[in-house]
Amino acid sequence: MARTAKGILLAVFVWIAIGAGIAMVVRALILPAYRQRQQQHGSVGGGAEVAIPVRLAADSFSGYCLLRSPEFSSRLARQGIALKVVDDAADYMARLRALQAGDVEMAVFPVNSLIQCGARLGAFPGRIVYVLDETVGADAIISWKGGVGSIGALNSAAARFVLTPDSPSEFLARVVIASFNLPALSRDQWLLPVPGSAAVYQRFRTEPRQQPYVYALWEPEVSRALADPEAQVLLDTSKLKGYVVDVLTVRRQFLQENYALARTLVEEYARTAYAARERMAAAVERDSRTGAAAVSRSEAEAIAKGIRWKNTLENYAHFGLATGGGLDDLATIVRKVTDVLVRTEALSADPLAGASERLEDSHIVRDMKTSGFHPGREVNVLDSASAERSDEQLRGAEAVAALTEAQWAALVTVGEMRVEPILFGRGNAHLGVQGEQALSALAETLASWPRYYLSVTGRVRPGADQAAALSLAQARAEAVAASLTVKGVAQQRVRIAAEIAQSDMPEAQAVVFVVRQAPY
Repeated sequence: MARTAKGILLAVFVWIAIGAGIAMVVRALILPAYRQRQQQHGSVGGGAEVAIPVRLAADSFSGYCLLRSPEFSSRLARQGIALKVVDDAADYMARLRALQAGDVEMAVFPVNSLIQCGARLGAFPGRIVYVLDETVGADAIISWKGGVGSIGALNSAAARFVLTPDSPSEFLARVVIASFNLPALSRDQWLLPVPGSAAVYQRFRTEPRQQPYVYALWEPEVSRALADPEAQVLLDTSKLKGYVVDVLTVRRQFLQENYALARTLVEEYARTAYAARERMAAAVERDSRTGAAAVSRSEAEAIAKGIRWKNTLENYAHFGLATGGGLDDLATIVRKVTDVLVRTEALSADPLAGASERLEDSHIVRDMKTSGFHPGREVNVLDSASAERSDEQLRGAEAVAALTEAQWAALVTVGEMRVEPILFGRGNAHLGVQGEQALSALAETLASWPRYYLSVTGRVRPGADQAAALSLAQARAEAVAASLTVKGVAQQRVRIAAEIAQSDMPEAQAVVFVVRQAPY
């Protein structure tokens, strides 16, 4: 009996050991493989006991508040995903290196920062899978009225831009330098680097107001600066389109191996944004309390007004899957941003060699559209008409209104545009090939600056027959304006004039382009 009991006990221990071994094999080999197959076939294991960790690199910019929101985390948790947002204090180079090394699986970038840092790194380790937001006033270049009255006043060797390097603020400054005629601005000393918008604001408050300095800020410091009546906006992103855009990128290998997980994360973000669309100021205010600088409700409202969070319909347009609204596709955005960086010598050449598709992957957005995804539904149901019935809108820039004579006279000068010389035949108003090319580039710029008006002035040197000279200058201005209209610039945005130049130098005989706007 004792021997039998011992045998039974030994057999029990053996079976327990075998069972434990099987469990270990299942846990170590079979379960991960099974879960990976689930991911590849459209499931990430909603309600799984062990959540799949995903790390996303970002910073404290309010446009990313939804990524940090409890609602987004809860939605992902229900899908078996544990998201960790890693704040790198807007060190975009470190962010890209972390993506390359696999320290994070996803990262958000302003498009300009992604291109600049990718060029320095010599690699673009992530793919753009979703467009998060575009600033429409949250970034601005501010000055003291007594220091720099207009962008034209920056045409000085002493002028400086105080800003945060590699940020959208630096890029906004580069847009100014690339677009306006500022030949006297120092090519290698124009930038004064300061770490962060709060530090730039501190410089703005404490430095002499009479010096020719401008300050590139983002909200809430923009609103705080403008609370002083002697401060003014020289240019902000409400006047631009398709320049300061934030995107979500996914590490290439992770996207290939975990496509379903990445798609789930994007779809849950879209649902979070849709649910919060009417209360973004509250989301911004709540998010600010988790950082070092909480904002008031009025400041949160100003921030939310200056950021346009992109909906799914707009993402379809940005990825070339829908038309309308005048939204740029990603290829156009990348090309425009790269052109500014090259023209201002931030880059020596296009690091993508024109192949912007290297930066994007449209599969997730395309599959969302094909499946009839709507962010107001919790479950995707195939419905080919859902996109047409969507309550989301393509929010393009509003067309500027036609102005009366008095309203034109009330416009203020922003600055003279940097345009290649428009060449004409001697004594006539016939545009040559080079002139048409220069006007095509100008028309493209004006399409990205939809809120500005344009004065086109034919200018001639002083001479004996001033009446004839003015008539020729007027004809040349009219020819230029007609060409711009053919190239898509609305007639009501353009005003033509002719004048006698103050100089008799040959370069004084030209067509001059001056951007104007209603006072802020």
